[in-house]
Amino acid sequence: MITKYKTFFIGLFGVAFLSCAQEKKVEPRSYVAYKTSEEIIIDGYANEKSWEETTWTKEFIDIKGEKKTKYKTHVKMLWDEQYYYIFAKLEEPHVWADIKEHDAIVFHNNDFEVFLDPENNNHGYYEIEMNALNTVWDLFVTKPYRELKQPVLNDWNATGLKSAIQINGTLNNPNDIDKGWTVELAIPWKTFRTSYFQDNVPRNKFWRVNFSRVNWDYQLNEGKYERKKNKEGKLLHEYNWVWSPQGVVNMHEPEKWGYVFFSTEKIGADEEFEIPDDERIKWKLFEIYRKQKAYFRKNKKWARSIEELSLGNFKIKNQTIQPKLENHSLGYNVIVESPFTGKNIIIREDGELIVK
Repeated sequence: MITKYKTFFIGLFGVAFLSCAQEKKVEPRSYVAYKTSEEIIIDGYANEKSWEETTWTKEFIDIKGEKKTKYKTHVKMLWDEQYYYIFAKLEEPHVWADIKEHDAIVFHNNDFEVFLDPENNNHGYYEIEMNALNTVWDLFVTKPYRELKQPVLNDWNATGLKSAIQINGTLNNPNDIDKGWTVELAIPWKTFRTSYFQDNVPRNKFWRVNFSRVNWDYQLNEGKYERKKNKEGKLLHEYNWVWSPQGVVNMHEPEKWGYVFFSTEKIGADEEFEIPDDERIKWKLFEIYRKQKAYFRKNKKWARSIEELSLGNFKIKNQTIQPKLENHSLGYNVIVESPFTGKNIIIREDGELIVK
C-alpha cells in the first residue's frame, strides 16, 4: 500500500512539474453536446439513433498540440436530465490491459481519461480513467498539482457511473492485429452536486472538459504484454494524446481544457458555440498568474504591481482591459472589470478564479 501511493504521488507530481518547461500557446477546442430523449443503453456499442446522429469531435492531437497521433481517437457526447454521455473510439492494433483493481494507477496501462471542471473556477475538478478491462480510477482534485500541499481525494467515487468497453479484436492476444476499442460512459449529474437539492444540470451552459489517452509502446514477456523498456531497463515515455491541446505535457492545467456546451436544441440543429469574451479575459489572467509564479521563484516574494511583471493593459476585441493587482498578507488578487459583462473577474495566488 505504501509503495503504491508513493508511486502514485511521484507520478502525478512528475507530470505536473513538466509545466515549468516552455509552453506553446493554444486555444481550447469546443463542442456542442445535444440533449437526447432516447434511452441510452451503456454497452459500448453506441448503436442508438441519437448516437448515429451525433457528430464526432475533432481527432485527438498530441498534448502539446504540435503533431498528429500514432493512432486515431475521437469522441461523441450527449446528455439528458440524469446523465452526461460520452462515447470514445480508440484505434489500437494491440489492445491489452492487466490492471483489475478499482482506483489502481490505471494509466500504467493504455487508458482513456475524462477531466471535468463543472464550476469553471480551476479548482475542485474531477478525473475518471479506464482501461480496456473497464477498470476505473476516479478521483477528485481540490487544486491543480502545481499548488503546494493540495489534497487529492483518491477515495472519491463517481457514484452511479455506468461504463462499458467493447474490443474490436481480441484482448491480450499478441498473435493478431486488432482494430481498437470503444468506451461508453454515463456520468450522473448528481455525482457532482455540492448540496443535496442542487439542480446542477447544465442546460444551455458550458463546462470545462478535456479527454486524454495515454498510450505506451509495448514488449512481450513470456507472451504477455507489458510497457516497453530501453536497454538500461527503464520504461520508455508514454504518449499523451488529447482532445483539446494543453501546450505542455500536463493535463492538470484546467484553464486550458476544452468547452462543452450542453444545448437543449434537438440533435443535428447545427448550433455553434462561441467562447465568451470573459473566458478570454481569464486566459490573460493566467498569463499574469504564471508571471507571478516565475517572479516568486526568483525573488521569494510576489510582485506588488502589474508593471513589476513587465505587463500592462491588454486588448480583447478592441476593448482595453486594465488588470489591477492587490497584495494581501497571504498572497495577491488580480482583478479585472469585464467591459463585456460588467462582472469582476478575479484570480488568486493559488490560481482559483472568482467571478462576481
